Amino acid sequence: MKPVIFDAQLYSLPSTNAWVFVSLPLDASDEIRERTSVPRPGFGSVYVTATIGSTTWTTSIFPESGGGPYVLPVKKTVRLAEGIAVGDTATVTVEIDLSRY
Repeated sequence: MKPVIFDAQLYSLPSTNAWVFVSLPLDASDEIRERTSVPRPGFGSVYVTATIGSTTWTTSIFPESGGGPYVLPVKKTVRLAEGIAVGDTATVTVEIDLSRY
């Protein structure tokens, strides 16, 4: 699977103000579900390498409830390094680690 590159607005949820996310495009999320259909660890997470700007990190993406898009948590260290905050739009690259599936 090719890396997914997309622009997304950073957001937080009222119940989790400490966490900041971006949502992957729905078509990419559907393809990820198809490619990683084996049982997955906690909450249906999928291992990825993510990049915003010049910052790359390993993490997991999680499916929204009800079959919506996957969401990527964006760590505070990444946001500080890239000078981005909730409400900003960032170009994000996500590469699935298919060797684990």
